[in-house]
Amino acid sequence: MAQPTDPAAPDPTSTAPPVPPALPPGRPLSPGVALLAVAVAVVNLLVGGVLTAVALTGHVLGAWPSPEPLSPGLLGAAMLGTAPALFALARAATWQQARTLVLPLTVVLAGLFAVSLVNAHRLYIAEGGPIVSVLFSLGWLCTLGLLCTAAAVCLAGQAFTRSGPPPPRTLSLPGWAKPALAVLGSSWLGIGTGLLVRPGFWADFVPWQTNRVDAQALGVWALALGVGVLGSLAEDDLDRTRAALLSLPGTALATAVVLAARAAHVDWSSGPGLSLIVMVAGLLAAGASGHFLLREATTGGEATGNAAGPAAHRT
Repeated sequence: MAQPTDPAAPDPTSTAPPVPPALPPGRPLSPGVALLAVAVAVVNLLVGGVLTAVALTGHVLGAWPSPEPLSPGLLGAAMLGTAPALFALARAATWQQARTLVLPLTVVLAGLFAVSLVNAHRLYIAEGGPIVSVLFSLGWLCTLGLLCTAAAVCLAGQAFTRSGPPPPRTLSLPGWAKPALAVLGSSWLGIGTGLLVRPGFWADFVPWQTNRVDAQALGVWALALGVGVLGSLAEDDLDRTRAALLSLPGTALATAVVLAARAAHVDWSSGPGLSLIVMVAGLLAAGASGHFLLREATTGGEATGNAAGPAAHRT
């Protein structure tokens, strides 16, 4: 005789579908983006170091002729200044911790490659010159093309990375810093856009002698700095912008060294010269204050944890 069964009881023969494990908060940083950051950091150290060293000796080296060593030297200084931040970016765990530096990096790669292509007839490989400059020009164009292609592939892979729940913001920017960051980022973004789009007009605002390609290349870096500063402001979390914060003082200090070495060739008494001092000092102040606030928050958290430990034992 069949025994009655409880319809609410689970069927022992049925198998429940496995529950997928919960994803950690945030979108994981893809290995491709981390490798891209390391590759660009290595290129920045090598190429940026060469450009900076040659400019400090008073000579010109670049992919195109420049009337003054200062412009290629500043391009090299920007590359050197961002290299440590790119190495740090490769250790980030989530996309949220990396995007404030990856997006400016993409602007630099795509912008410099576009400027090189638009002005291809002005490069040494087109108009000739010393063999070292011709080979440097060829390597510059090929390297930028490869890095741009790699960046497009890596960012596409990052977009398809499975994301977990949105991570909380743990350390918001202080209110007093936001207006200053907005002004600083807008200043770099504005001058960079002007140099890139209308170099014939905005090159007159550069307090040393430049040509069209120099102005546009400097504009790309200025635009990327503006994107990075404003992106950090929009992110509103110091913990997420650790790598980006590291790039600011590095770029400011490397730029200051090149400017100091070529100080006699800069019109410091002009409005653009004074503005440049303020903008570079702003980068240094933003990076230094951000690291100070991060260190204070970390030290305060550790002190709170250490104080809570003995109290818990007493209870």
